[in-house]
Amino acid sequence: MSKQELALIGQDSACCPGLASAPLDDDQAADLAKFFKALGDPVRLRLMSMIASRGEGSERGEVCVCELTPAFDLSQPTISHHLKLLRQAGLIDCERRGTWVYYWVLPGVLDRLGAFLATPRAAGAGA
Repeated sequence: MSKQELALIGQDSACCPGLASAPLDDDQAADLAKFFKALGDPVRLRLMSMIASRGEGSERGEVCVCELTPAFDLSQPTISHHLKLLRQAGLIDCERRGTWVYYWVLPGVLDRLGAFLATPRAAGAGA
């Protein structure tokens, strides 16, 4: 992962205003588009969901590729390709341990996407 991607992940939501709060500039739109492009495929969206939902089990919320592959009617190389695209977009990272690879969601990614998509509530508005 490049330093640029790591810096992007570490930024707080103030760097990118919410969708309804202010227009994005060209750089912000290009950065966020990488995330949404990667998540725009149903297989990658399911993979991301499976990885992100593992937050309870281990310290980083890791999941082994051996647990991901059986959930799909796709070949292992196809699943690996989708995981690679999620990594390149800066959404997940991985580590090889022996013959298996473990994946986790990078810190702050889901918060950043959530902050971008959240709509501001009017003062005094009920839930």
